[in-house]
Amino acid sequence: MLLALLASLALFFLDSRLNYFSSIRSVLSTIVYPIQVIASLPSDVSTWTNDFFQDREQLREKKTALEAEILLNNIRLQKLQSLEQENIRLRELLGSSFRLHERVLVAELLTIDLDPFSQKVIINKGQRYGVFSGQPVLDATGVMGQVTQVDILSSRVILLTDPSHGVPVQSNRNGLRAVVTGRGLGQYLQLEHLPHNADIREGDLLVTSGLGGRFPVGYPVGTVVSINFPQGKAFADIKVKPAAQLETSREVLLVLPPTYIEVAPLAEGGE
Repeated sequence: MLLALLASLALFFLDSRLNYFSSIRSVLSTIVYPIQVIASLPSDVSTWTNDFFQDREQLREKKTALEAEILLNNIRLQKLQSLEQENIRLRELLGSSFRLHERVLVAELLTIDLDPFSQKVIINKGQRYGVFSGQPVLDATGVMGQVTQVDILSSRVILLTDPSHGVPVQSNRNGLRAVVTGRGLGQYLQLEHLPHNADIREGDLLVTSGLGGRFPVGYPVGTVVSINFPQGKAFADIKVKPAAQLETSREVLLVLPPTYIEVAPLAEGGE
């Protein structure tokens, strides 16, 4: 035992003072390194996997938030086309209430109704999120339709192209009012009941008029693409291309009820 202790002390002295075994220690470290790597591999894989899925989830959340922001910004740009700011200023001068910026709820399409005679889709928002029957539905470029049936977690939306659906519209150029109705999947919308002498032109942008109380004023519905005057008929045959991307949009905006603020009328004498 004493000899072993003395031998150990001698080896320790030679290594610490003279680095006598440095080459041997280097060789042993090289041999042991793969074993250390293999031993730490499960922990490294676990850490990498957690980081990967955490980063992916964060990216997904950021992507969803950016998509919602883009949709909302596009809708706000559409409102500029209908001179919203001018209307607000006029209402302020009259001392009446005016609508603030629309509040919206972002939803995604779940399924498409395959019935060829009805144009409807299912979205992933329902009563739990405050969705209600008749609620306007938009995409990034225009009006898509409105909610017709609300369940707890989902809702059914009727599209503009459904033959039973109509939207009160007005020409953004001159304010001419009419109604746009659907004509089925893949078909242009129809501008109804305008006489041959109506001031309507190809390329006119049609926006919601606000009549009927369903859709707020100024959202794009479509663009006039053709005008024909059939012989023997009192009304022109006017086709309208929908502004919304009805066949490709997956994210939609549900317009929530507006909030109002009261503007006190000016007191007599200008005070």
